[in-house]
Amino acid sequence: WAGKELRLKQQYFFVSATLQDVIKNFMTAKPGRSWEELPEKVAIQLNDTHPSIGVAELMRLLIDVHHLGWSVAWEIVCKVFAYTNHTVMPEALEKWPVALMQSLLPRVMEIIYEVNRRWLSDVRETMGDNEETLSRLSILEGEGDHQQVRMAFLAIVGSFKVNGVAAIHAELVKSDVFPQFVEFYKKKGITDKFIGVTNGVTPRRWMAQCNPRLSAIITKCLGDDKWVKDLSLLTGFKKFAEDPEIQKEVMDAKLENKKRLATYVKHHLNIEVDPTTMFDIQVKRIHEYKRQFLNVLQIIHRYQWLKSMSPADRKKVQKKTVFIGGKAAAGYYIAKRVIALCNAVGSVINADPDTQDYLKLVFIPNYKVGNAQIIIPANDISEHVSTAGTEASGTSNMKFVMNAGLIIGTDDGANIEIKEHVGEENIFIFGAKCSDIADATKKMKDNAPWDQRLTKVFSMIRSGTFGNPVEFEPLLNSIEGGNDKYLLAHDFASYLEAQERVDREFNDQKTW
Repeated sequence: WAGKELRLKQQYFFVSATLQDVIKNFMTAKPGRSWEELPEKVAIQLNDTHPSIGVAELMRLLIDVHHLGWSVAWEIVCKVFAYTNHTVMPEALEKWPVALMQSLLPRVMEIIYEVNRRWLSDVRETMGDNEETLSRLSILEGEGDHQQVRMAFLAIVGSFKVNGVAAIHAELVKSDVFPQFVEFYKKKGITDKFIGVTNGVTPRRWMAQCNPRLSAIITKCLGDDKWVKDLSLLTGFKKFAEDPEIQKEVMDAKLENKKRLATYVKHHLNIEVDPTTMFDIQVKRIHEYKRQFLNVLQIIHRYQWLKSMSPADRKKVQKKTVFIGGKAAAGYYIAKRVIALCNAVGSVINADPDTQDYLKLVFIPNYKVGNAQIIIPANDISEHVSTAGTEASGTSNMKFVMNAGLIIGTDDGANIEIKEHVGEENIFIFGAKCSDIADATKKMKDNAPWDQRLTKVFSMIRSGTFGNPVEFEPLLNSIEGGNDKYLLAHDFASYLEAQERVDREFNDQKTW
């Protein structure tokens, strides 16, 4: 409870301070101006649910401090705010206990009650007096001591637009996350409140600053650096694709970036990596739906495969260094077990004289913008392997391809739009598609048989090869016995086949 209280205090402090500053600037810029001008001068984007208390707080400031009437204030609020939803995960849509709100922010809670009362009155008028419908659309959820404020609902009601962050996500927001709101606004004749605006990243940081070698080549070929502010100009770079001199320059720049990462890893982790191997990178928050565990499982399979070979056969295999990085939320036990397994597997295979020249696994701790600018330009291929329909967009996928790397991934998030831009032949897609998920989930719940290669990987973990297997049992149990919610076992064979395609293609460096 104390942790929740601190979090709410932090959110309210920053939101209220920002709104008060906005209002002060608005008033001092042109004293005596009409409040109706505020939406013409101010737009506030609610970046997920975290700042959505701003809807109620702006009402408080307009009514209590600046003495506007409710109707005028509400009309202004609804023209100022827009809401970006960033996830389809229900647990990420914030809910605050009413008891906590009442004790910490009693006036804000009063305003939320009144917003909800008027909102439900509108719902009754539009949808009829149906208790189930009212319950599904109410900003308040539950009863008595367990009542909570659904902050995403407050954000939707108080905003003029709601957007998803990739084409597929925008559709899921309408069909799976907030269908009841889409139905309500449709009955009101409003069909454009829910839209899609695909995420983006700045090429100033994620190309020009972090990858000066590649940027210099592009600028030389295009004749100037206007592309940094307009990436559509990169189409002019296509005509150099078959130029052997430019190919060499690009690959030389890549090698220098890989050497830079190798130096970083040696300095911080005291692990030697060979920059002439394929650099396969997965860096992002550790989460079950992002499936870092799937990556570790295929690395163990690759290790078993290498161990089964003769030294002569091993020499024909594509050499690979895999980097995984990311942080786990403090209380996210399974995510922490993934990090533990990753480190345990790395410590074994990196020290195995039979395989260490052909496969290494490095977990990079403390992943952040600072080291991302070293990690991302070094990628040959990057992993974006979330279960289809779970990744709202992803932005690291954009950063990696902007830095002259290819993607192995699922048909999910912005991977889909990247595929449309680069062509299916230039991306390695695997696994169940969004339309397959319901059937695949049922299949795995009904204990469909696993690929034998995955069974062997589990046996190796349980054998103690990577340390005390009890440490990893919760991780194994999380997908066994019909629990494969994120379809790791379902997609495993398809993932291995995609990895084989990557190996084959990388062997031909000119084509790569």
